[in-house]
Amino acid sequence: MLAAVRSAALVGIDAYDVIVEVDAAQGLPQWTIVGLAASAVKESRERVGAALVNSGFKVPPRRITVNLAPADIRKEGTAFDLPIAIGILVATGQLESAVVAERMFVGELGLDGALRTMRGALSIARHALRTRVATLILPAPNVAEASRVSALALCAPSTLADLVRELRAGTLTRAVEVSVASTRNGDGTDFADVVGQQGAKRALEVAAAGGHNVLLIGPPGAGKTMLARRLPTILPPLTEEEALEVIAIHSVAGVLSRSDVSEGARPFRAPHHSISCAGLIGGGSLPRPGEVSLAHHGVLFLDEMLEFPRHVLDGLRQPMEDAKVVIARASQAVTYPARFTLIGASNPCPCGRAADPLGVCNCSATDIERYNARISGPLADRIDMHVTVGAVALRDLSGTSDGDSSPSIRTRVERARAIQRRRFARKPGISCNAYAIGRWLDANTPVHPEARTLLHTAAERLGLSARGYHRVLKVARTIADLDDVKEIASAHVGEALRYRPLSRAAPILPTAANSA
Repeated sequence: MLAAVRSAALVGIDAYDVIVEVDAAQGLPQWTIVGLAASAVKESRERVGAALVNSGFKVPPRRITVNLAPADIRKEGTAFDLPIAIGILVATGQLESAVVAERMFVGELGLDGALRTMRGALSIARHALRTRVATLILPAPNVAEASRVSALALCAPSTLADLVRELRAGTLTRAVEVSVASTRNGDGTDFADVVGQQGAKRALEVAAAGGHNVLLIGPPGAGKTMLARRLPTILPPLTEEEALEVIAIHSVAGVLSRSDVSEGARPFRAPHHSISCAGLIGGGSLPRPGEVSLAHHGVLFLDEMLEFPRHVLDGLRQPMEDAKVVIARASQAVTYPARFTLIGASNPCPCGRAADPLGVCNCSATDIERYNARISGPLADRIDMHVTVGAVALRDLSGTSDGDSSPSIRTRVERARAIQRRRFARKPGISCNAYAIGRWLDANTPVHPEARTLLHTAAERLGLSARGYHRVLKVARTIADLDDVKEIASAHVGEALRYRPLSRAAPILPTAANSA
């Protein structure tokens, strides 16, 4: 007898239909799985066989053939255990074929028949809704993420035996939807914790308002890491669509936590400088999202950025420009979104004291030039803001912070983001100034004649590339949005220019604007 059970598989963070066909024919007892199944899928015959027996079902001594259609796309993961088990029960006459119609089955089985968690449940749930599936049947641990698709009926049995009992009775128990708490960013930290560093705080406010990339440069102990880790506390909350994308990526990567689903906070990823290119960008024999995708709609923080291998850093260039990562393999190409805000932190020289008025730098000019060259010119050009974080005097450390708190800064950031959403309302995929096409912004944003002259003069003297010119314009536009003015003024351009490095051969030294 032939059975067909509907299931789904993943390519990147997108799901597609898979029909699990099971044929139980007379012949020598053996199991064969075809349809470009990866090793984890082929191993399912051992798990499924044990799960069926331990759940009280019969596995007749027949030749069982399992086909995963379409057969021209590689299938990975353990989520086919459940549909294969259901298919065998239908093919051997232990379950009516009518009870599986218009239903989708996904999930891993334990040897005892228990349903275990799987990757990519949210992506599969969204696909099931789009393709008009009546009920999605999946493991109970995945209900929290799948229930974000509120219009889809879910069933989450604990065991295979429970599921079959309900299917036979025609009374599937609908899984309870998980209520989603209000979005919260941060972990109790606050910008008010940081003493001094008003210039750096201002720069991060601009970065948060416009989605700009930042490189913090300063001596050890100046507070670069402390500042960067507080950036999520001033970012606007995720929209519903952004939250779904973030959850989907983390689920596919297997790093989704319950707090990710319930709190919906923007991601903050801080990989160690020993990470490989595949770990940062994504890849592997079985493509997985890297840190740039796990930081989608959030912050990617590279502490001690110049300690990362240069070829690893250069791998950031394409994701920063395209907001996505394409991993090409012989059989298929996988695309992961990667729209993140890059925050880098670095010492100004090998010893770290070149920009420290309280210390003595022993590095030669050649040492400094070689150290700064670890960031290539094209990558540095993609970083909108280069900010000096000066050392705080010891006498100031005992005082209290005189800066704004994170909630007050976030209010200004959200107001500026609201202006940008209105500006780009007819530009799909663009939500803030950093993502805008430079030529479009140049032609559609009002700039005061004096500000335009200043921008052109500075571009010539600094030797800015076309990309660098447009990035200065984008930062100036964000500063104007924070001031709630339509026309970019000279003061806005002047502040934006202060965030551009004067030279890549020497460290950025403190200025009155940057070290205030």
